[in-house]
Amino acid sequence: MDKSIPIKAIPVACVRPDLVDDVTKNTSTIPTMVSPVLTNMPSATSPLLMVPPLRTIWPSNKEWYDGDAGPSSTGPIKREASDNTNDTAHNTFAPPPEMVIPLITIRPSDDSSNYSCDAGAGPSTGPVKRGRGRPKGSKNSTPTEPKKPKVYDPNSLKVTSRGNFDSEITEAETETGNQEIVDSVMMRFDAVRRRLCQINHPEDILTTASGNCTKMGVKTNTRRRIGAVPGIHVGDIFYYWGEMCLVGLHKSNYGGIDFFTAAESAVEGHAAMCVVTAGQYDGETEGLDTLIYSGQGGTDVYGNARDQEMKGGNLALEASVSKGNDVRVVRGVIHPHENNQKIYIYDGMYLVSKFWTVTGKSGFKEFRFKLVRKPNQPPAYAIWKTVENLRNHDLIDSRQGFILEDLSFGAELLRVPLVNEVDEDDKTIPEDFDYIPSQCHSGMMTHEFHFDRQSLGCQNCRHQPCMHQNCTCVQRNGDLLPYHNNILVCRKPLIYECGGSCPCPDHCPTRLVQTGLKLHLEVFKTRNCGWGLRSWDPIRAGTFICEFAGLRKTKEEVEEDDDYLFDTSKIYQRFRWNYEPELLLEDSWEQVSEFINLPTQVLISAKEKGNVGRFMNHSCSPNVFWQPIEYENRGDVYLLIGLFAMKHIPPMTELTYDYGVSCVERSEEDEVLLYKGKKTCLCGSVKCRGSFT
Repeated sequence: MDKSIPIKAIPVACVRPDLVDDVTKNTSTIPTMVSPVLTNMPSATSPLLMVPPLRTIWPSNKEWYDGDAGPSSTGPIKREASDNTNDTAHNTFAPPPEMVIPLITIRPSDDSSNYSCDAGAGPSTGPVKRGRGRPKGSKNSTPTEPKKPKVYDPNSLKVTSRGNFDSEITEAETETGNQEIVDSVMMRFDAVRRRLCQINHPEDILTTASGNCTKMGVKTNTRRRIGAVPGIHVGDIFYYWGEMCLVGLHKSNYGGIDFFTAAESAVEGHAAMCVVTAGQYDGETEGLDTLIYSGQGGTDVYGNARDQEMKGGNLALEASVSKGNDVRVVRGVIHPHENNQKIYIYDGMYLVSKFWTVTGKSGFKEFRFKLVRKPNQPPAYAIWKTVENLRNHDLIDSRQGFILEDLSFGAELLRVPLVNEVDEDDKTIPEDFDYIPSQCHSGMMTHEFHFDRQSLGCQNCRHQPCMHQNCTCVQRNGDLLPYHNNILVCRKPLIYECGGSCPCPDHCPTRLVQTGLKLHLEVFKTRNCGWGLRSWDPIRAGTFICEFAGLRKTKEEVEEDDDYLFDTSKIYQRFRWNYEPELLLEDSWEQVSEFINLPTQVLISAKEKGNVGRFMNHSCSPNVFWQPIEYENRGDVYLLIGLFAMKHIPPMTELTYDYGVSCVERSEEDEVLLYKGKKTCLCGSVKCRGSFT
């Protein structure tokens, strides 16, 4: 007898919380679905029918649907003390980061074709087209009079027609995508969602974001298919159900079983395409390579238990037993740090080996389907369970290739293990360097500036977080908070964080990069690129990963063989990360500039002193980007380089960013840009430029 314990499937009638009718959102109970049989409502004298909450694969916490859930801050915050000696929350545990030139102006290049091999203080990104007006967050403005928060009409941001909008996705790419298109759709959807969170959109955020993207053609892999989905890899993670629908992994908006409909069955044959596990029902269990899946249905329109029927998704899974077709499996798991949030892990291809019936706890008939994972696939759910054990059972020293428990030697709030799984007998640690958790200011270039002491800090936010537009620090960021629940909303020429002169508390939402590590990171040995950096935790797009800490250098002080140098003057591959105003019916000229052109070259060497950022390798297809952060302390201006997640990153995936190149040339034949660096690139990306720095 099979000893596996069943897992309950999601009923076909189940509705995702982000699709709940507005009527149900105004109730004080858990959102419920209004049954179609209730469309003809009874008279005022007739008793109302009671519709009990339907079981869903998503949690019922409304805050989770609409908000971010970035990693929460852990432990005390290490930063410079405030001038306010009575504020015990401002005790310092580490020296302040380096003081640099205040970034007073953010200026785009006037010559879009001005590519130069000069490695001086040139533009740090390729030229981009900029709309009218000053970029939001520009430092060439002064704090203005207090403003009233802008009130958004719930329907003003919902797209009703595509109009003349060009999604830049062809008809063929809409039907069948690729890695680039899938990444683009995912980033554009999440950018819209972050923007809606930032402006506190009053309606359901996920419904608006996914609905707008769908109507504006920001979607791919719309052709329903059995087997692999182009551009999606085993191990990819998704934070929202709508993301899976937009990229074609799971097309059903309502149920956990995605299958061919009756109209499609004539061509493909009746069969299941994808199942999503709930991971939350009675008696459930999930093996690393096997899955017992419970059939869908089993309740009537009133929520009363009844026998499950062999139709819909159940019939499709039964057909897949005899047909032997591949079925995609997505595992729904609880976020390791947010109990009310789920993450969906694509675990690859399974075969439905058999099915049977049982009598459930309700006393009615239920179906059971056994799915077995196909061999020779990359691990996905297995990796999740491995890091779960590392986090929960403190098994660091029992790991394969374990070398050191904490490379930071207590300097970080979270330990940074060192492992070498490539050669377990090699216990060599990285070359000698001093670990510092934040930017070192010794040996830096200093400049004198004159500040109006009365304007320093957000004095009107005393002892309360900066959450309103009257805050001077918020005004410096374009009248909007740059982060939402510890998630970066938009890339900008410069982000201003609260500093030592600000009386707001340490948990102020504008203090993020200064507060140290919040992810469980580890340094590991790669096969081709020396040491690398990865995370035990899943990382959502926009999450702060770490600072790039080191010693500030001048151009003359940089050593020729310095492999740990961060240089803002390099030329970087352009990419679009911010939201598109057209996807929210905003004016295109309001788009936040992503162009970074610092007024002076910033060189930071982590060769002698540094943190985990020094171990992050280069890639021509990176999953991390850098963002300049400025804050003030006692009248001095400091610059930090924060490293943020470009997209969702599964646990134990190497973290990489683009180091840039020294020069760019145009080929004479086809006018293609040629990026030329001094070092050979081994990133292995399909977009590899062949060299870097």
